[in-house]
Amino acid sequence: MTTSKNVLIATDANFQTDVKGSSQLALVDFWAEWCGPCKALTPVIEQIADEYAGKMKVFKMNVDENPGTPTQFHVRGIPTVLFIKNGQLVDQLVGNHPKDTIVSTIQKHI
Repeated sequence: MTTSKNVLIATDANFQTDVKGSSQLALVDFWAEWCGPCKALTPVIEQIADEYAGKMKVFKMNVDENPGTPTQFHVRGIPTVLFIKNGQLVDQLVGNHPKDTIVSTIQKHI
């Protein structure tokens, strides 16, 4: 699924502690194996994870394996990228956005 050691896996079980409990900005990419746009977005998410290592945390969450968290955040379409800071949702992008759009969103909150 991911080749970057800087991309962490978010699950319903660890979301509260690892994502919401993070003192850094957390980016969460909601995806599924069958989703073409999600697969196209993965290399961009990995690049961002590598470039922002130590400055923020980057997670991927498989919506088929973890239905609770996407429901909690009203994720209706994938890919959806949520930005969470200090336990609160601060921004989101729905769809496969170019890297510069994602980076500019990160810069607003980092």
